[in-house]
This record gives sequence, structure tokens and C-alpha cells, in this order.
Amino acid sequence: MSVITPEEFARLRDVRAFQPELISTALAARRRRPVLRGDGRLFIIAADHPARGSLAAGGDPMAMADRYTLLERLAVALSHPGVDGVLGTPDIIDDLAMLGALDDKVVVGSMNRGGLQGSAFEMDDRYTAYDVPTMLDRGIDFGKALIRIDLDDPATASTLSSTSEMVTAAAAARVPIMLEPFLSRRHGGKVVNDLTPDAVIQSISIASALGGDSAFTWMKLPVVDEMERVMASTTMPALLLGGDSGEDPDERFASWENALGLPGVRGLTVGRTLLFPPDGDVLSAVDIAARLVHPSIGEATTAAAAQELGEHALKERA
Repeated sequence: MSVITPEEFARLRDVRAFQPELISTALAARRRRPVLRGDGRLFIIAADHPARGSLAAGGDPMAMADRYTLLERLAVALSHPGVDGVLGTPDIIDDLAMLGALDDKVVVGSMNRGGLQGSAFEMDDRYTAYDVPTMLDRGIDFGKALIRIDLDDPATASTLSSTSEMVTAAAAARVPIMLEPFLSRRHGGKVVNDLTPDAVIQSISIASALGGDSAFTWMKLPVVDEMERVMASTTMPALLLGGDSGEDPDERFASWENALGLPGVRGLTVGRTLLFPPDGDVLSAVDIAARLVHPSIGEATTAAAAQELGEHALKERA
């Protein structure tokens, strides 16, 4: 289903070439909302994987390579009333702002994307995207940082140090920042995250203490075994991350539903799993997840969103 017309994409390209200052204007003009409202839960669509050279989804190693397809799928997801916002690097966020897709959405800026997938320096997760001053200037609502901790790699020390500085800066600016910690190691030349409950708890303990002020720190955590024990290791609000889109969808949704009921869990931050579902139906996948996060969403609300998408597509073909 196409929700962005060729003319809209053409205008986006022209703005980037001839009037780039309009991008900041579009961000400043978007209708903003509180980070938390209503039921106090968040459903965020993640789209920061390409910035690390990670383009695979499911069995397709280049699924996220076509920027137009990715933006289409993001627009479909963001049209759902149960989706609270989007997580992305500046290139993604700027595109969505110019396409008018960010009104009444929480915008989460992805910050450290320097640890490129498969590189010799992958554990050196430098801050190469958003910083706190830019997020304040552009009206970005939330920050996000990846923290992979490899006890055998000296580059981890640099990541921890720079993340500590960023957490302190975010707190001083009163910008919430979600930390995504893992204990990681290299196995066969590939970085692998340890998803045992003890490892996840240890990573939370390390990440929670970063920075001079923890008041605005959130956690972004995988759904693993013994989630009750995992969530008992922190008082910080947590969003659950999605997982691989190759997993069984029914099992994945069931695991999310169980974890969403735990104290401290405030919602989901999911990307490829929903943007590239096995059956290709983005809106249906997003709808299932949205109902898990926001159970009060009604059939009429979802039907209205689907109808609006259909009308947009009809106008394009007319």
C-alpha cells in the first residue's frame, strides 16, 4: 500500500538539494506532544539500523536498503493511532519531518552509530549521530544510546566514558535518554549479545550508573527468560526491544504481552520485526503490537486508520 506519492518524494529530494533550511523549519513546526500521556505507555517504531550498516530483516540481507520503501513502511506504521513515535538517526527523522509524518509523535534521536556492523572497531560505539545540543535545537523529544560491553575489548571503556558524558548532558537539558545495554563478545568474527538473564541484569547494573544524574535515564531491554528477575534489577522505566523478524510471530507477540505486564515496563520499541513482517502486512503487524501496548485501542480507531491509508492510496492512483 502506497501512502507517499511520487510528488511528495520529488519535493523531498528538491528540498534537500535547493532549500535544506526547510528541514529544520518542518521539525520546528510539527505538532508536539508529551512523552507520556493517557495510559503512560509508549509504542515506538525503531529505524536506526541502517546507520550501522545493518540492512537485513528476516532472510533478506538488503531489506532496509531502499530508502523509499523504508519511508513508506514507516509512514504506514506512524499512521496507526497506537504508535506513539519513531526512533531514528537525523537522516531518517529529517525525511519524515519533510513528509509530514511526525505530528503528534514522540521523536527519539539515535545517538551512537559509530560501531559499524562487522567492522574491526564495532565495539567502539562512538557518538556519530544526534548530540544533546542538536536534539534541543531540533525539538527532538528523547535520546537513545547503544551500550555493548565486551570485557575483552578495550574499546568498551571509550564507549562507557562517552555515554556517561552524554547521559549527564541529557539530564542537564532535561531530555530523557534510553540506554540499550548488552554484555557482548566476539564469536567467529561476529559480535554476539549475551541474552541470558544474568548477563542482561549485569548490563543493566552497569548502564544504570552511567552519568552524573540518572533522573532522566530509561532502559531499552531485550525480552529474555526470567523477565521478572530482570525487571527487578532496576527502578528505571523500560521499553522492550523487538528481536529478529525471523522469529515465530505468535511466540514473539506472546512474549511481549507477558513482559508488558511487569512493573517498570512502559512499552515497546520495535523496528524490523514490524516494518518487515513475514507476510508483508505492516499495518496488521503494527496493530497487533499497538493493542498489546495500549489495550484500550478500539476496532473503530484502527479501522479509521486503515480507511485513511486506503483513501490516500486511491488518490495517488487517480
